Formats: sequence, C-alpha cells, structure tokens
Amino acid sequence: MTFTLYNYVLSGNCYKIRLLAALLDVQYGTVAVNFHPGGEHRQEPLLRLNPAGTLPIMVTSDQTLTETQAMLVWLAQHYDDSNSWWPIHDLDTLPTVIQWLGFANRLTSSIGALRQHTLLNKPADASTTRAAGIAALRELECRLAEQSIRGEQWLAGKSPTVADIACFPYTALSPDAGIENDDYPAIRSWLHSVRSLDGFITMPGIHELHQMRDPAGASAGTLRDHHG
Repeated sequence: MTFTLYNYVLSGNCYKIRLLAALLDVQYGTVAVNFHPGGEHRQEPLLRLNPAGTLPIMVTSDQTLTETQAMLVWLAQHYDDSNSWWPIHDLDTLPTVIQWLGFANRLTSSIGALRQHTLLNKPADASTTRAAGIAALRELECRLAEQSIRGEQWLAGKSPTVADIACFPYTALSPDAGIENDDYPAIRSWLHSVRSLDGFITMPGIHELHQMRDPAGASAGTLRDHHG
C-alpha cells in the first residue's frame, strides 16, 4: 500500500506528512507543486483533486484526502502496527489526541498564516494572527509543562502520537513568523524530544537536533528555527 503526496517543500502542513512517513519508514511518491509564486494549487488539474485549493493532497489507492490531520491518521492506521501513533484502543488517550489535532489547526491559521505573510507576502491581518499565535504558544506551553510534572514528555501521554506531529512544524517555525519560542522552556524541551525521534527529517527552517541549543540552555550550536 502506498500513496502520492502533492507537496510544497516550504509548507509546514506538507512537512507533517513527510515527517510521519519518515518516522514510520513509509515509501511514497511525491508531486512537486509550484505553490509560490505559481499558485498551481489553485489551478486545474489540482482543483479537481481538491476544490478547496489547499495543500497537501494525498492520493491513495482508493481515495483522495485533502485535510492534513486526516492524512496523519490514515498513515498511522495503515502503517503503525503498535497503534501508538493513533491509539485507537486507548479510550482515555484518544480524545486528547483528537483535541490536539484540532489545536494544530489553530497553529496553522495563526502562526502558519503569519509566516506566509512574512515570507511570501500573503495577505493577513498581522496583528490579529500574531496575537492568536502567541496565545496558542502559551496554551501549548501550559499543556507541556503539566505533562512534564506528570513525568510525560508528549502532548497526549507517555509516547508520541499524531498530535505531536500535527503541532510540531508551526511551533518550530514560529520564528519565521517573528514569534520566538526561546522563552517557552517546556516547548523547547518538547521540540528537542521530537527531533530525537528515530527517523526524524528536516525541512527548510527546521534544523537537525545537533544544530540546536539543548532545552536546558547548554549550547549544541547557535542556530535557531529560522531560515538563514
């Protein structure tokens, strides 16, 4: 079983799919989309695949998926025999995972939108999206701090789930939008944990673990999560 990903390398949402596929060691095909400046995602034939004109698009053997979170669930259901990434049988954990998948949409609509405005000059209410992005990071920090007190380093329990993958990219890319995350120690520790996963891959703006400062502040390099 395989799939084709319609992909834009600078998209945080497309990266979510590439990242989870790498962590699960899944092979798949890609179609590069000229998102900027070409706007290919809003033209035929891609509009036939996704009338909403958004990326990513996943085409499997029997369906086309156009919502990023649904693609993450599809990957976990089909390729994770342990049922840890999508804990379908854990009735206590699963609702929490679903809740943080919803939260990931808030990161996209705030930090993601502001990042596109900053880097690609896409229209956005910069003041409103910035305030929403900061509020989202504060909420994420509170959750991760609470998890740390419980001795858990992930959003929804003792092991990583699709919720962590959904929330990771735009949190790590927040400096691209002019919102630094250095002042959030629980977030920095969590970003470090995600980067430590076997099979972790990067995207432009998200560096390897060895290039980052560790969450305790000891220098493991001087690069931050931004382009340059």
